[in-house]
Amino acid sequence: MFPEFRDLISQLKTSDTHFSHLFEQHSALDQRIKRMDNHAEPATHEEIETLKKEKLLLKDQLYVLLKKASAARP
Repeated sequence: MFPEFRDLISQLKTSDTHFSHLFEQHSALDQRIKRMDNHAEPATHEEIETLKKEKLLLKDQLYVLLKKASAARP
């Protein structure tokens, strides 16, 4: 996710608790969706779609934080 921000992501994960929390939530949702898609965890199609929307919202929030942080970099 966001390979162009790889270094900034690493930095923000250790220095920004809000970013770190959002990133962890996104990763956890991603893993859960994968388990559901692979039928390792039971779920309806609607449940999976709801989680995918939540994950996308988190990704959007992360992107906004990355853009702000990259603009503030010297």
